[in-house]
Amino acid sequence: MTHAELVKRLLAEQDLKYRDFHASLLPNIDKKTIIGVRVPTMRKIAKEFAAAGSSAAKSVPADVARFLDKLPHRYFEENQVHLLVVERIKDADECLRRIEQFLPYIDNWAVCDGKSPKALLRDPARFYAKVCEWLDSPEPYTVRFGVNMLMNFFLDERFDKKHLEMVAAIDENLFDDSDTGAAGGKVRATDRYYVQMVIAWYFATALAKQWNATFPYIKNRRLSPWIHAKTIQKACESYRITDEQKKILRALK
Repeated sequence: MTHAELVKRLLAEQDLKYRDFHASLLPNIDKKTIIGVRVPTMRKIAKEFAAAGSSAAKSVPADVARFLDKLPHRYFEENQVHLLVVERIKDADECLRRIEQFLPYIDNWAVCDGKSPKALLRDPARFYAKVCEWLDSPEPYTVRFGVNMLMNFFLDERFDKKHLEMVAAIDENLFDDSDTGAAGGKVRATDRYYVQMVIAWYFATALAKQWNATFPYIKNRRLSPWIHAKTIQKACESYRITDEQKKILRALK
């Protein structure tokens, strides 16, 4: 499947009602760049497109490589397929290289979230070092991607209390919705919100998985007021938090 064939396939799967709905969830994206393809369909297409790219080979197929190298893409769905293809790459070096290549082009939460590049766990120490770099980035969606990786892969057996401090230390004021921002570019009105949201999601998930280590950040109000309140809200919406824990959290609103 060539790049042109991929786009043709995506256009063939267009659902205009879904496009309109999804566009409402992506206020910082031009609606004209959204085709309107549902996520399960995009995953299926990405799997077919990746083909041999999901093997242990060092390189991806030529058509896939040309697509991955042709940046930026025109459509939101191309960006989704891009990372869905990359997360299927089994070779850790190639997977990481492709992630680093694409991170500067992520400009919304939907492309950023829900990705699981498991190949990077072949070298957890290097993966963790990269996560630390991403958390320190001036780019909002690189930071969000880094927090997602910490949340998805480092809250269980790889958890360390210092991870909580790292996320709490992210300076949300770097994304202050002013006219100038990361790399001299524009900071859109939603960028700070999406950094704040992922921090809240991280701490809400950490409360569910690592309550004893995480709760002091809530009890002692270590987070900014908005993130503190959102963390409690999201934790109280979770079935993984006990009723007793929710009662304690609500008292700290």
